[in-house]
Amino acid sequence: MNTAHLVIAAVAGIVVIVAAITWLKIHPFIALTVGAIGVGIGAGSGASDTVASFVVGFGATMGSVGILIGFGAMFGKLLADSGGATRVVDTLLNLSGPKLMPWTMGLVGAVIGLPMFFEIGVVLLMPVIIIVARHSGLPLMRIAIPTLAGLSAMHGLVPPHPGPLVAVDALDANLGLTLAFGVLVAIPSIIIAGPLFGILAARWVDVPVPELFSENDEDDESADKKPKPPFLVAIGTILLPVVLMLGKTLADVIAPDSTSALKSTLDFLGTPVVALGIGLLAGIVLLGYTARMSRDAIAETMNSSLPPIAGILLIVGAGGGFKQVLVDTGIAGLIADAIQDSSLPVLFLAWLVAVLIRVATGSATVATVTASGILAPVAADLSNTHVSLMVLAIGSGSLFLSHVNDAGFWMVKEYLGLTVAQNLKTWTVMECLISVCGLAGVLALSVVV
Repeated sequence: MNTAHLVIAAVAGIVVIVAAITWLKIHPFIALTVGAIGVGIGAGSGASDTVASFVVGFGATMGSVGILIGFGAMFGKLLADSGGATRVVDTLLNLSGPKLMPWTMGLVGAVIGLPMFFEIGVVLLMPVIIIVARHSGLPLMRIAIPTLAGLSAMHGLVPPHPGPLVAVDALDANLGLTLAFGVLVAIPSIIIAGPLFGILAARWVDVPVPELFSENDEDDESADKKPKPPFLVAIGTILLPVVLMLGKTLADVIAPDSTSALKSTLDFLGTPVVALGIGLLAGIVLLGYTARMSRDAIAETMNSSLPPIAGILLIVGAGGGFKQVLVDTGIAGLIADAIQDSSLPVLFLAWLVAVLIRVATGSATVATVTASGILAPVAADLSNTHVSLMVLAIGSGSLFLSHVNDAGFWMVKEYLGLTVAQNLKTWTVMECLISVCGLAGVLALSVVV
């Protein structure tokens, strides 16, 4: 199967999915499922193999992201019903005020997002985003875009995040140098794509705050009288999974080959599902106790948290199935082979390879791993500084143009209650801004180092 045929099949499938959702008003789960199978058959994979690829992708996504979404929904509802989210939001508002809140949320997104994959950060931060928007009175996009920008920039640019670490290892880059350059590139990228673009995004897409994670209080007066967890307890339960995953990441960096009991323990506790599960259990005990919630009240919170996310789970799983179909057609490899002998500047080439694979497969991780493997021989001839910059160029490219084949696209859309068109105008544009700003920062640093 030639490259042109595969590209045409992939583009046609994406167009059909978008048209089915926006014009025919077909549910995204159905549109993604039918579109994925159509792309696989059109690319010559065969009907049975295409269905098998879709099922594998759906199952893999549900086995990782799906469990996290379930835990996150329970955690978020508990945080809301206990008053912990209100305590965190009120404290943030008192510290920064409404005018500075978008900048504060950008910093929160960056800190929370440092040790974990993007989807996990979304699960942890969506309750905070929604409740901050509800209590601050600011437009939803003024809060969501800066937070997601901080989260996404960490995902692509700054070790010890797992994404950049893959490229650091594949290209044999200096970790400390890459970390320093990554922070320099990430800061202006977050500012431009976050608080600044958030102003424009709020004008483009003015939507109400979703009803997710709303408190079970009968009225404002009774809510004020209810005991709330202290700020340190509330913020501690939010950060507990972050700390556990960061511990695992640092252990992998410091002693990757160690078989000690401590390393094994950190690996186990820092596994995303385990870390978020521990955070949920800690929240049930700490938030429930300090808010004086009864066992029946906690059980009701857990039960009521899951029905609203049923649609999100199916849509995200179908997005993962679509991505797997695209990967199994071989389109990423064909694109890489077609441009690896190009005469383009090496750092721009690294970014472009990652961009094309990201757009084709919908996966930042696939784009990072594939692009790093392709460019490893080129990196062998570069200086230490330029190898680190190549890591960042690949990371920047891996974030470009999130669209309908990206599970993260559907998570953000469904959590924030946006249409496909609204998500493209906000989330997708934000991702493109981070990617382009990241490339600009890499090219600027290459001139002076």
